[in-house]
Amino acid sequence: MTCPTQSKAWGKLRKFSESFKERGFRLNSLFRDSSRFSRFSLSHNHLTLDYSKNLLDQETLKALFELSADMRLEESIEAMFEGDRINTSEDRQVLHTALRIPANENPHNEVKDCLQRMEIMVNRIHSGKWKGFSGKNIKDIVNIGIGGSDLGPRLVCDALEDFKVGEQNLHFVSNVDPSHFDEVISELNPETTIFIVASKSFKTPETALNAAIAKKWLLEASDAPVAIEKHFIAITSNKNGAIDFGVAEDNVFPVWDWVGGRYSVWSAIGLPVALSVGMESFIAFHAGAHSMDRHFQEESAEKNMPVIMALITVWYNAFFNCQSSAVVPYSHRLKELPFYLQQLSMESLGKSVTKENDQVSINTGEILWGTVGTNSQHSYFQLLHQGTQFVPIDFVAIAKTRSKSVDHNEMHNHLLANCLSQSLALMKGNSESEEAQKKVTGNKPSNTLLIDELNPFNLGCLIALYEHKVFVQSILWNINAFDQWGVELGKIISKDIYKELTSTDNESNELDSSTKNLIKLIKRNMPHK
Repeated sequence: MTCPTQSKAWGKLRKFSESFKERGFRLNSLFRDSSRFSRFSLSHNHLTLDYSKNLLDQETLKALFELSADMRLEESIEAMFEGDRINTSEDRQVLHTALRIPANENPHNEVKDCLQRMEIMVNRIHSGKWKGFSGKNIKDIVNIGIGGSDLGPRLVCDALEDFKVGEQNLHFVSNVDPSHFDEVISELNPETTIFIVASKSFKTPETALNAAIAKKWLLEASDAPVAIEKHFIAITSNKNGAIDFGVAEDNVFPVWDWVGGRYSVWSAIGLPVALSVGMESFIAFHAGAHSMDRHFQEESAEKNMPVIMALITVWYNAFFNCQSSAVVPYSHRLKELPFYLQQLSMESLGKSVTKENDQVSINTGEILWGTVGTNSQHSYFQLLHQGTQFVPIDFVAIAKTRSKSVDHNEMHNHLLANCLSQSLALMKGNSESEEAQKKVTGNKPSNTLLIDELNPFNLGCLIALYEHKVFVQSILWNINAFDQWGVELGKIISKDIYKELTSTDNESNELDSSTKNLIKLIKRNMPHK
């Protein structure tokens, strides 16, 4: 079956949703059943998913599982793990899961070779064997990349700051705005700084421009072309392009076409992570993801975390007109998680064409947003509690803190109390309030993901959970989660706009009046050469 609306389960779900709305269903009434939590929660290793605070009963859940069977979900999962070319628009395999198979089990020799080379590189830099052009040890590492080449490493390095072993400071440059490069580079010494240029094609415009500026900055300080070899690492599938740029061949690491950008932190794109926390923790990060891979591949839908999370999202999207969802981590270390998940979800699922190249007949994708708690409670939680938008939430909490600050346990307990109280308040509300402006209706659904503690293994498990959730959604909607053709048009047009901005010739007749006049205003404020 290629269209979910053709499934008998779809009709059942429509009736169930109408029934929920017509009878004034109250979410907190489900908790009259004392076994609700045990029947609507799952644990895997050190991660627990509580999905009991959702607009779900057993009949609805059963129909959702029937929908997944009708859409042949199990076959699709196997097809991905078996290396079928499920990225149909680009005729590619999708094998990011192969990157995290343990070395002694991994049939992909190129993956094992790359990890060994990464370990050698990490040891060279940590031990001080890698010297800059003036013979000094490396103190700062700047990752130049954008999208998956930035968001993944940035998230993991930030989340695992407590596991940092390298003495070098890590920095990230992604935006083409020169202020971003200036901000990062302002206090760095060219003699003790190396750059990692992470670009699958080695042609990504923002990355190429920033790399060129970094090269110029370095050459101005060293006055020796050979310095490039001592200060640049490249992670790319375009090896020749990197060598032509000046990167030493031994410092070029591969990315394969079967690894999508937003799934690439497990590859050599994760080198900044390895440099920050060491190879042992980087491998533990892989191991956590691999454990979730096994869970996803081997467990039935009824006991499968990614499947259940995806089914709930599809349920709300299709039958409750849900257009957005929030991810709110109650952990400062996970403050980058919503930004990472934005790309993972919206670039994967922002599609309006099926895998057969037909227009979709249902809503697909969702706007994903969020920030860290408790900060979020003082910005947008007002809308969640009393607004008119239907916004399901994923709360992510860490049971045990690694903080060593004064009164850290007391502070952490306050943090967790806020997390749990928000999910309860959203569900329950205070409908008995007599004053309308103070009334909170409740009935707002949420998941809670509770992690025992934040460490490399558990972080890998969490990220892989969301990867697989997104994949399941794509199967249920019959769209390709692994391409992103929509981003290409803007890139093409930007080249023409750049020519207009830098040209002294007459303006183009092909542009609309809005764009023409905006260009005029910009040129009017440009410094004259």
